[in-house]
Formats: sequence, structure tokens, C-alpha cells
Amino acid sequence: MRILKSSFAVVERRAEHAVKYFYSHLFWHNPGFRELFPASTEGMERQRDRLFAALAHVVARLGDESLLPYLHALGRDHRKFLAGPEHYAAVGSSLLAALALTSGEAWTPDVEKTWSEAYQVIADAMMAGAAASEDPPWWDAEIVRHLQYGQDIGVLTLRPHAPYPHVPGQYVSVSSERVPATWRTYSIGNAPRPDGTLDLHVSRVDHGRLSTALVREARPGEVLRLGAAGGQLTLRRAGRPVSLIAAGTGWAPIRAMLEELAGQPPDQDVRLFVVARDAAHLYDRPLIDEYAATFGWLGVTYITPAPGRHRNQATGRLATALGHRALWPEQDVYLSGPPPFVEQTVHLLEELGAPPGRIFHDCVPTAGHGPNGRPLGFGEWFLSRPAPHWHDPSGRAPRA
Repeated sequence: MRILKSSFAVVERRAEHAVKYFYSHLFWHNPGFRELFPASTEGMERQRDRLFAALAHVVARLGDESLLPYLHALGRDHRKFLAGPEHYAAVGSSLLAALALTSGEAWTPDVEKTWSEAYQVIADAMMAGAAASEDPPWWDAEIVRHLQYGQDIGVLTLRPHAPYPHVPGQYVSVSSERVPATWRTYSIGNAPRPDGTLDLHVSRVDHGRLSTALVREARPGEVLRLGAAGGQLTLRRAGRPVSLIAAGTGWAPIRAMLEELAGQPPDQDVRLFVVARDAAHLYDRPLIDEYAATFGWLGVTYITPAPGRHRNQATGRLATALGHRALWPEQDVYLSGPPPFVEQTVHLLEELGAPPGRIFHDCVPTAGHGPNGRPLGFGEWFLSRPAPHWHDPSGRAPRA
């Protein structure tokens, strides 16, 4: 373990070069593999991030009892890429080549032997996880309804062709023929229904090809592919008061949990805070108002900027609203929204006395910007590596 960690520390300093060499080596020696990966530059950059963040996660947890379940889950998820033994072998060869090149004089016979053995253990664990799964590699799901709110928010109702297991608060990885070889994750906006349909809440990302296609172009009748549901944002039912905080399409998993609570009313009060950049982006307000009028245990607070003010004012208004509420040490808090929003709100809640172990949210990155406000370059991103928003330590597919 010591050899692997010290060796990887050397590689991380040249991460950008390492990942570019890895994929160049992989595609040069296996030309047919290229079609399995996104065609766009943006898509490949995300793919590079995925590879090394997963590798960093593995190296950091060597010897940890959670590592084997993680690798099993990662292998199950990789079935949607049709990964077979030949792919694992090719990836291993290219990974060792990239590590050797970027390690320089630190790459010794002992280091090479250790990495080779470690990769084989990783690959074997992933393939074992894939072989043990009884789920399909993916589920085909037809779009049966498409609602668009403004230019940037879409709610797609899907009917999977086979039963799709999920619990309220989870998300799903999605692929469309409109953007081949690209998978992104979106929140499921409902608790399981008798008819098996599910809603995806999609917020369009600038330059995001798949999110743009799903919000602005997708139509009923089209078929999407779904990976297995993932995520840790699920109700604990611990008998304590609950606070739900949602921003943007982070409302989707909160809505799903609220549906669960409506079906099995809680013994304690539930506080719901819904944050939006402006009133027009409270796209599900009629349903929220209906819930507030129907259920006496639910209290709702809407947070938006003042008319004409910058959308960031909503965060300040939320801080004021949360500060006026008491009993945070007694609450279970469920939080969902854009990564910077989640980070800031977690920090605020802890200052207000909420126990860190009772603030639940899915893994999110740091803001991803350098000290001068510009986006981090690829190498800089690794040198001060944030926890990537697509990387779920459970091994499920990433949210994006």
C-alpha cells in the first residue's frame, strides 16, 4: 500500500499529462475502443476526470473494508458500457504505460510489479461484481411526457420497459442516441408509482450536450437508456423532526422524499425550504402549495431574490431564514441543489448547530474555480482536487 500511495502521489503532480497519454495509448493500441467514448472534447474531459478520480478513490482507501463493495458496485455499473475482460486488460496495459511515463525515475521494477498486481485485484473485483449482478446492464425507457419550463428546465416522464427499482431521493444515469456514448445523471422526482413511471428533472447546463438535448429537443416516443439508481439522499426515518432544503432542480429528490412522507405521514413536523433564482423558476409551486394546504405537518418557505436583484441574493435570504429557525441540533436535514449551494448551506447549518452526521446530501465538488475566479485548469483541478460531483463512493453512476 505504501508503494502505491507514494507512487500515485508522483503521478498526481503530472495528472493532465498522465490522462492524455493514457487515452492516446488506449486508442492507438485498440482503435475500436474509441467509439465507446464520448465524441466531444467536453465529454472526453469528463471521462478523463472520471478515470483518475476513481483511481484516486481506490488508492486512498487501500486496506479499507469499504473498498471491495465499492469495486463490486463499480463493476456492476460498468456493464452499461459493455465492459468485458478484454476491456479491463487493455485499460490495465494503458494505465501502466501512463503511470510509467509520468513517474519518471520513480518507476522501478518493484513499483511496476506492485501496480500490476494491484490493478489485477481491482479488475477481478469489478468483474466479480458485474458477474454477480442480477440486474440488466441498463433499462430502456420511453419518454411518455415532456414538460419544458422556460428555456432551461425540463421534466421528462419515462416508462421503463422492465420494472426499474429505486427509492425516493435517488438519481439515475441516462444515455440518449442524440448524444452517443455519453452518460449523465439526473434526479428522479417521484417515489415509486404503481405504473412504474418516473420523472426526471433536468436543468440545462451551458455547453452540456445531453442536458440541452433532453430539455430542448427530446420528444415523447424516444427511448432513453437508464443505469441503476444510485445516491445516498434517502430518508432515515429516525423519528426526529425533518428539514428539507432544495435549490433549482435539486427539488426533484426532495419532492420524491416528500411523496414518501405523504404516503406514510411522519410523527414530527417537516420544514421545507425551496430556493429559486427567481419566482419563474419555482416550476412546481402549485404542487408544493397543494401539499402545504393538505398536510398540517408540513411548513413551506419559498426563497427568491427581490425583484430585479441578482439571483445570488437568494442564498443570503436563505441564510437569514435558516437563522430565524431554531432546533437545528434536533433536526435531520436533507439538502439538494447545485454543488456550491450545497457546500455553503452545509457550512451554515453546522454553524447553526446542526450535527454534521445528520446533514444528508449526495457527494458534491467544490466550486471548481481558482483564486482569480476562472475555472480550474485540468492539471490544477487535480492538484487541489475537489470531490467530483459525478463520483458516488457507492460505485453508482455519477450525477451531472
